[in-house]
Amino acid sequence: MSLPFILCYFWLKFRKLKGVWIALAALLGWGSLQAQADSTQSKKITIVYGGNFTKDESLRPGASIFSRDTRQVQFEHQGADLWCDFALLYQKENRLEAIGNVRMKQGDSVLMTSGFVEYDGNLKQAKAFENVRLTNRSNVLTTDTLLFDRERQEAFYEHHGRIVDSVNTLTSRVGRYYLIPKKYQFEDSVRINNPDYTVESARLDYYTLSKNAYMYGPSRITGETYMMYFERGFYDTKIEQGYGIKNTEIHYSNRIIEGDSVYFDKATSFASATNNIVVTDTINNGVIRAHYAEVHREQDSLFATRRAVSVSLVEQDSLYMHGDTLMVTGKPDARILRAYRNARFYKTDLSGKCDSIHFDQTTGITQLIRNPVLWNLENQMTGDSIHLISNLETEKLDSLKVIRNAFIISEDTVGHRGYNQAKGRDLFGKFIENELRLVDLVGNTEVVYYMYDDDGKLIGIDKTKCSSIRLALAQSDIEEITFYTDPDGTIYPEADFPQGQRQLDGFIWRGEERIRSKDDLFDAEDNNLVLPRIRGVDEPIDREEELPEAPTTPNPGALKPQKALRPKPPKANPRES
Repeated sequence: MSLPFILCYFWLKFRKLKGVWIALAALLGWGSLQAQADSTQSKKITIVYGGNFTKDESLRPGASIFSRDTRQVQFEHQGADLWCDFALLYQKENRLEAIGNVRMKQGDSVLMTSGFVEYDGNLKQAKAFENVRLTNRSNVLTTDTLLFDRERQEAFYEHHGRIVDSVNTLTSRVGRYYLIPKKYQFEDSVRINNPDYTVESARLDYYTLSKNAYMYGPSRITGETYMMYFERGFYDTKIEQGYGIKNTEIHYSNRIIEGDSVYFDKATSFASATNNIVVTDTINNGVIRAHYAEVHREQDSLFATRRAVSVSLVEQDSLYMHGDTLMVTGKPDARILRAYRNARFYKTDLSGKCDSIHFDQTTGITQLIRNPVLWNLENQMTGDSIHLISNLETEKLDSLKVIRNAFIISEDTVGHRGYNQAKGRDLFGKFIENELRLVDLVGNTEVVYYMYDDDGKLIGIDKTKCSSIRLALAQSDIEEITFYTDPDGTIYPEADFPQGQRQLDGFIWRGEERIRSKDDLFDAEDNNLVLPRIRGVDEPIDREEELPEAPTTPNPGALKPQKALRPKPPKANPRES
């Protein structure tokens, strides 16, 4: 075979293969172009029923004008249908202006009605005006102006809106509705109206399925028997249960509960608080401070622990009472206060400590139970138990009883030689102007007393036994001693009084334990208490649905129709094919 023939053969082969490749490339290119065309076509607004049709370039350049005849005109776009009385379709721009009795339906659950709609097919956004009503199953949103973003499945209004569901009616000036998690986000003048309560908030997120509300900013919930205020919190609107975690307080019957975190449940008539708690008794003007507290409304009871202290006003002076646990029970006029374990109390002229304290408002009796010690000015009193009795009319401290093994001690403040002491089976004291002025000791009484003249010179040391003794006091000093029934005693010169007899049997000086300020009420464990961290203060409290970042709020004019978007329908619309 000659060379020219071979070259000719391969050239023809190449031309044939080249044609195949060109045809294949053309076919693939056409397929791509066709796919793009189909995609573009699918984004176009489709005419389902045009009714009467016309064009008027002088009135509406580029618009196809449709109006109803026997039924409304209808359009479809990517899963949504729109009906109206009159429409302007800008096919090149892929947008539609629908006027009169507009209905827009998406799927089986979302229906929007209004007087006028601008629909952008490229953005899948509908701007609705005039008596807008958006229905999604059981909840209905009504407003004057609404932006419905079908791409994001969100609706937005900024000129007041009203939402009604099976439980509540919600209103606000600004609102956004997320259709996928079925969540409303309300801002500015937010309010929930319910037959049993009202909610007011600066911002509130509301889920239509769970009926849960999450609030941010100043918020107030008012029910039949309570009022709750907080600046960050949660509320289950179905069962009236919730909590606040910022500047929270509950007005609950005759108590105000404040704390870093406060929980409330109407069904169980229960409220609790954690960290920096203040519970105020609005009737008795008493206050309890703690770091954990519970209130049971039906039982009229309060439980407090973790550095708990009760503060009440007695004779224009604050009385502080502390225990590992405080409990208050009873109606407002019959309160009973109990302090358990490591109980202590302090008042400027009176303090004490014991294992537990019991105060009954109806009797005015405060009982110091188990290993009690009481200090009044410079007097220390001990016994098996101590009772302080208040006058129910004046509410002033009236008297005291020391039951069994009564012992009263005070330091010799004149010569500082020892301790003045008196003991007996029982002790009965009388307060005058809140100062212990009279003390009666009965049953096997004994006294050791340092006697001085008016110049402060020691006369002697009196040690006496008898059946009963009366001590008259002034500023903790013994002014007068009266012995009853066969006293047996001696006044010893100081040098002749044996050191071993200067302290009566059972003498225990507990001056180092004395509570001299309200800060002394707390021990090292109280002062080193580590408070739990309150969750939700610095992070979102809404955990029901993680939402994508919300788009920026539309410009103030975004929901305002342009003047050219509200044409009057022509008087005659001859149908054109």
